Amino acid sequence: MPTYTGSGPYCYTHSLAMMLAPDAAPPAAVIETLTGSPFGVQLIGGTLPFFDPYGWDPEAGLDAAVPALGLRCVRSSGGTQDEALARLRAACADGPVLAGPLEMGLLLYQPGSGAAIGADHYVVVLAVENGTVLLHDPHGHPYATLPAPAFAAAWRAESVPYADAPYVMRSAFVRERAVDPADALRQSLPGAVRWLAGRDDLPVPPGTLGGAAAVEALADRVAEGGLPPATRDLLGTFAVRLGARRLNDAAACLAPLGLTAPAALLTEQARIVGGLQHPVVSKDDRALEAGLRRLAPTYDRLRTALEDAVTHSTLR
Repeated sequence: MPTYTGSGPYCYTHSLAMMLAPDAAPPAAVIETLTGSPFGVQLIGGTLPFFDPYGWDPEAGLDAAVPALGLRCVRSSGGTQDEALARLRAACADGPVLAGPLEMGLLLYQPGSGAAIGADHYVVVLAVENGTVLLHDPHGHPYATLPAPAFAAAWRAESVPYADAPYVMRSAFVRERAVDPADALRQSLPGAVRWLAGRDDLPVPPGTLGGAAAVEALADRVAEGGLPPATRDLLGTFAVRLGARRLNDAAACLAPLGLTAPAALLTEQARIVGGLQHPVVSKDDRALEAGLRRLAPTYDRLRTALEDAVTHSTLR
């Protein structure tokens, strides 16, 4: 069966890929898997479902993927709007800059934008010239432009829940060592096990659940009267398709390493999650609940399979 290729909301992954030399960028599937995002599920605050690990966010993912790829960079943030734009302008003089998180709803070149919607996004800034920011937006907008104050309003990221400061950017990327993607994936697997086990060293909003408990709680909510419109919209427009792709990509990355059992489980998860899309949109809550109940126990099974792989010779 062919693996999936096509569009999807991989903004930080594609942005990081753009920061690498064309001959040094591994496939997006490898970068996404190295962020740790496929290895878990969470119900943030007991209400918001995302198919990524308990306590995970894109900043944690980038912090893992950058060194895993043999890179280092400078992460900076804060200051006033004018100071941040001056910092961005200076950094762009030496090369592109990975900027984010940003508020996607305030990126005014995107149709339907103009108001904050709490959606995070990442872009690559190419230049700040004559009061205009030139950037590549991986959501389908190469060489987009924005007036600098408008870009700064999105970059402030006031509505992004996990943003720990405004005006976050990563610049001055340097390759410290050559990395074989297969080796990087192997070395990332202990971290994947920790994500699946439920890390307790990261802050989460009260009431947040992870793993099987998160999926069962979501299924219970479906069974008890259906999902709130905002939750259904989040699943239908974003979370399901992103989750299914992450899982599919992780399966495609691990199978060539000889990790057949974890890859098979990831493929099973991808098919279950992808199969939620129609029930979510069509409001077939019986099918949605059934799919979630099938998904819940797979996370513990995946953790066990990866733990076995980490402790045996398949990783050596």
